[in-house]
Amino acid sequence: MKFKGRIWKFGDHIDTDAIIPARYLTTSDPQALAAHCMEDADPEFPKKVRKGDIIVAGVNFGCGSSREHAPIAIKAAGVSCVVARSFARIFYRNAFNMGLPIFESPELRDRIAEGEEIEIDGDAGTIRIPGDPAVLKIQPIPPFMQELLDDGGLMAHIKKRLKAKG
Repeated sequence: MKFKGRIWKFGDHIDTDAIIPARYLTTSDPQALAAHCMEDADPEFPKKVRKGDIIVAGVNFGCGSSREHAPIAIKAAGVSCVVARSFARIFYRNAFNMGLPIFESPELRDRIAEGEEIEIDGDAGTIRIPGDPAVLKIQPIPPFMQELLDDGGLMAHIKKRLKAKG
């Protein structure tokens, strides 16, 4: 998996309520959730984000309550992937289950400014910042998790496997 996109920077401990505020949890429609994605952290984000953009954050991204709505909102907003210093454990699993690629990088957030572009090669485990000769290392996505992402998330993966079995 390769990604190239413009960066949106967020801080530490961005919780699921900042990703998709609880007042919008009356729907599970991805586009309705996308319209409010990250609005409590940056009210202009839903209007400015473009397909292929990348969220870069600090530690403990996705902490708080376990809500699948959070990765759904991010993905539906057009964000191609999220890179953070670390992720809350439940968000990490929910992201893959919903088909949202995520990567951990302890150093990326401090090396870039919002609006810059980066290139991520999830297979090789690298991040490149155009104009910067350094190559940042990230953990490649394990094959099983890659399969989940390729299929669009856990439910799509299960449906595909069941269909293959006939």
